Amino acid sequence: MKRLLNTLYVTTEGAHLRKDGQTVVVEIEGAVRARTPAHLLGVIVCFGQVTLSPALMGFAAGEGISLAILSYSGKLQVRVDGPCQGNVLLRRAQHDATRESESALPVARAMVAAKLANQRALLRRALRDYPEAPGAPRIDDSQRRLADAARRALDAADLDTVRGWEGEGAHAYWSAFPHLIRVEGFEFSGRNRQPPRDPVNALLSFLYALAMLDCRAACESHGLDPQMGFLHRDRPGRMSLALDLVEEFRAPLADRVALSLLNRKQLRPRDFEWQETGAVLLSEAGRRAVLEAWQARKRVELRHPILNEKASLGLFPQIQAQMLARHLRGELDVYPAWVWT
Repeated sequence: MKRLLNTLYVTTEGAHLRKDGQTVVVEIEGAVRARTPAHLLGVIVCFGQVTLSPALMGFAAGEGISLAILSYSGKLQVRVDGPCQGNVLLRRAQHDATRESESALPVARAMVAAKLANQRALLRRALRDYPEAPGAPRIDDSQRRLADAARRALDAADLDTVRGWEGEGAHAYWSAFPHLIRVEGFEFSGRNRQPPRDPVNALLSFLYALAMLDCRAACESHGLDPQMGFLHRDRPGRMSLALDLVEEFRAPLADRVALSLLNRKQLRPRDFEWQETGAVLLSEAGRRAVLEAWQARKRVELRHPILNEKASLGLFPQIQAQMLARHLRGELDVYPAWVWT
């Protein structure tokens, strides 16, 4: 089983990163604030105005450490990787499979059904833990609708129908989501983005950006092209396959972290900033709290149903990318999407 490498997150504006031997050094206002051995790192993620030395960038590329620079809201701005290690034969098989609807359809069905099943699992956990909550009837109705949408997605005759059932599931899920938030001060009336206009959407968008980074890295680690997707349509600059893969992890990874942070009062309204444009962003303290919870969630061990062994949840995108690569190589008859149980 592949080891879960650490991710170094740098959130302080004006921080500078440099190389010192086999160590990554973080300096703030000329003072060394952190040192991390390079062999423990898989990704370095910087938010906002953070600088990196050319020596560090070259060293990271040679060591297989990805560098990502994100905006304060979590939007990816720059990503730096070493030479492409992909298998051209695998990518050719991926291109052929995504180009033909007959071969793309079974993968898209599996991904959407797993996404909807995982969203349903999150709702069912809420019903189990808080059966007498005021919103329980709405949550129960939504989980039933999600179960139906997942079944119908598996039987969909074409990709547009799969996407239609995904949309039906999204409507059911987000209509129940406000009832999962059990604290005051965080109103949620539906998903909005680019920019997020309330704290809950700001938190979700930030977490989804982190999940996308992990899924893109997983695709590239196993020789897949993150731009050629099965479910999401091709678009210049869009990481369609990474978007496909992240669907399985939104509820059990990102949404679970978001709800835990809110309901345990680890985030409060003061941890968000309201911009003149109407956008809402996490503050620096808020980002730190989210990143700590994100890393803790990724370290949780679960049993993978196909491998039948335990692994850190943070490794599951890698496992699923490997499963997809095996399917494209003809080693697996179907792509076994991950269903959270």
